This record gives sequence, structure tokens and C-alpha cells, in this order.
Amino acid sequence: MTNDIMLGSVYIVMALMLVLSALMVRREPIAKLATYALAWIAIFGAGFVLFTFRDNLGWVWQRVKSEATGEPVATGKEIRIPMAIDGHFWVEASINGEPVKFLIDSGATMTTIDLATARRAGVSVASQANQVVRTGNGFVRVASGRVEQLEVGTIQRENFGVHVTATDDLNVLGMNFLSTLNRWGVEGRWLVLSP
Repeated sequence: MTNDIMLGSVYIVMALMLVLSALMVRREPIAKLATYALAWIAIFGAGFVLFTFRDNLGWVWQRVKSEATGEPVATGKEIRIPMAIDGHFWVEASINGEPVKFLIDSGATMTTIDLATARRAGVSVASQANQVVRTGNGFVRVASGRVEQLEVGTIQRENFGVHVTATDDLNVLGMNFLSTLNRWGVEGRWLVLSP
């Protein structure tokens, strides 16, 4: 008999002895004693389950926190991003150390940031918005830019090309980022990014 089995057996015997001794000192009808016995068995059973899965409780807490706050869950180098209430995947990333909230959009060819974000993060931008690109909201003029360092959780990209738009729409993480990953995809309500 291994130590784990022995310890588990001792726990069960002690729990049963505690329940039986508590019930024996009471002079109650048998139905009420049976109810107490079931309540005690449920309490100790819950304790046993919690003890058994104690190593996984940290993961459960991460998942619950992620669902509540929208914060990604990192498992090793893989990042799992929960779907927001609007049905999109949003992630808090950083450009040159500056925090930036991105919409992850596999329909966008290039990662695009607005001019205010580019200035705040110190992104080098071409002098003119000389390109016209088609977006879901119509045609937009953009300039080319270079990000020294883009970080999404544990994933880092350096000297990364972006489009910079003068409109203060939103920041989009596009296919030029997603295609650098080893694997990415949607699993249920989660977007999985694997470097």
C-alpha cells in the first residue's frame, strides 16, 4: 500500500468515525440521524474532492478571473483570450512598453494603430498617410510605421510593421501578427495563441 492510498484511507476512516460518534451521542429519530449523516458525508466528500484537486484550483481561479475581467490566461507560452460580451476577442498588449488595447481581427491584413497611440508609444511613422486601405468601415488613409517591440502576453515581436491611421477608431491586431504564430485558433469561447 502506497503512502497516498494509506493517507486517503486514514482520512476516510477518521471522517466516518467523526460522523458516527457525533450521531451516536444524539438521541434523535432515525430519519433525522440519516439526514445528519448525509450532510456530514457531503461535507467530507466536498473536502476530499477539494483536497484531491488542490493543484488544479489555481487554474480554475485563473479561468474564473479571466471570464470576469477579460484578462488572458497564460499556460506556459500559450495564451488563451476569452471572448468578450460583444463577441470579439480583445487583448491588452504593449507597444514599446506602452499599454494598448487591441481588437484581434483575422480579417485585417495589417496590424493598425491610431496616430495618438503611435505618438504615445514613440512609433516611427512615415511622414504621410499615402496608402489607402479598405476596411469593414470603408476606405481609410494610412501611413506605414515600425514598432520596436510589440508584446502580447508572453509573445514578443520586434521591428514589427504596422499601419497608422489618423482616425481614433480602434487598434487592430491583424494577420501580419497572427501569421507569425506557430498556431492560433478559436476553441469554444477562447482564442488560443501559441508562439
